[in-house]
Amino acid sequence: MGEKTYKPLVIGDLKAEVPLIQGGMGVGISLSRLAGTVASQGAIGIISTAQIGFREPDFDEHPIEANLRAIGQEIRKAREIADGGIVGVNIMVATREYERYVRAALEAGADLIISGAGLPMKLPEVAEGFPTKLAPIVSSLKSAEVIFKYWLKKYNRLPDLVVIEGPRAGGHLGFRMEELQEIDDAAYDEEIKRILARVSEYGGQYGKEIPVVVAGGVYERKDMEHYLEMGAAGVQVATRFVTTYECDASEAYKQTYLDAKKEDIVIVKSPVGMPGRAILNPFMKRAREGKIPHGKCHRCISTCKPEETPYCITDALVNAAVGNVENALLFCGSNAYRAQKLEHVKDIIDEFR
Repeated sequence: MGEKTYKPLVIGDLKAEVPLIQGGMGVGISLSRLAGTVASQGAIGIISTAQIGFREPDFDEHPIEANLRAIGQEIRKAREIADGGIVGVNIMVATREYERYVRAALEAGADLIISGAGLPMKLPEVAEGFPTKLAPIVSSLKSAEVIFKYWLKKYNRLPDLVVIEGPRAGGHLGFRMEELQEIDDAAYDEEIKRILARVSEYGGQYGKEIPVVVAGGVYERKDMEHYLEMGAAGVQVATRFVTTYECDASEAYKQTYLDAKKEDIVIVKSPVGMPGRAILNPFMKRAREGKIPHGKCHRCISTCKPEETPYCITDALVNAAVGNVENALLFCGSNAYRAQKLEHVKDIIDEFR
């Protein structure tokens, strides 16, 4: 093709030939099949631990135990598919029992833990003694500074990788609602440059190579080229992988992306108090009008107050994963409407190679 090939993404002793991380998508969207297939193609596959045990028979009664069990199962299954490739997990800081989930991923041998939805202040403490690489997600220079300073002071260590997640990402977003209306790509590029420069300074000061990858709105190769030219070491891509044959989501969920138009993609207020990006469907319209009854708490996010929440986010996301899309919260990135057909993971990775 004559296109430029880019350097591998190197995270300590891990090396991905393609500088691409497949973003973690819960509930049940990026599990072992998607993550393992991505890893087998030379990129980095990521399993989302968010309510990962929803298919376990005891999930309704014992959600935490079901999730902890499923973390190990999914990592092992992904390894079988990955053919020696890199398999990691995404664990949200806002998750109840966060540290137990981190421990389960460490004990199952995850290569990498990516952690956002809050600042992962205690992550190095839980991961002490394990070779697993640690990567905080940041959305601003301020949040990056807080993590770097705290980790250095408290644990005398730095992140192995930094993920910058911008305002065009899918699912829960690390911005206030009003910020999402105002931030444009050019302005956010300047913030990315500031974070890149600061991470480079920290790395130089402490003699550690800290790669930075950019996430949010990365859909095709030219998006990756834009960030690599700015100095990023790679990109994280999530939405593009939903409409793959290998994605763990239901076929009905994938079809909602194929059917979506640009105007169907909206910013919603999640019941756990964070803004998020999703496809406007009958469920979201009902949720805007009033409270949707729900059953017992599945102990997902620490900020959720079950008695006050307009609907149960676990129920809504499980419905998406299993194909009950009329009663589902359909999280997506800003480019979801661009999907026209199902693709194979290999073809997407080859495009970015």
